[in-house]
Amino acid sequence: MIRVTVRRKPDRSIAGFSIEGHADYAPHGEDIVCAGVSAVSVGAANAIEVLTGVELECEMKDGFLSGTVPFIERKDIEAQVQLLLESMIIGLQSIEASYESYLQIEELMTT
Repeated sequence: MIRVTVRRKPDRSIAGFSIEGHADYAPHGEDIVCAGVSAVSVGAANAIEVLTGVELECEMKDGFLSGTVPFIERKDIEAQVQLLLESMIIGLQSIEASYESYLQIEELMTT
């Protein structure tokens, strides 16, 4: 199962996320759940960097991706980053709705 953890600040903005595990929906190379989660999450991280110039503090290895939002001085850029991250969460929730036995999303509040 793939587990997604979204860390939110008290104002509900996203502080970061982690994605770990394998769906095991199908054999390696044929797993549409893993492919979908990877496309949505890596695509969002890349879009944030290209479109806003903000580099998430990321770590990626087999079956694991985490991203932490750095301090962003400009509020307009922060809003763009948050919009792209919320879009990523919606994409992942869409996958979860169809493949709930293979993907679980949890949201945690940070202090």
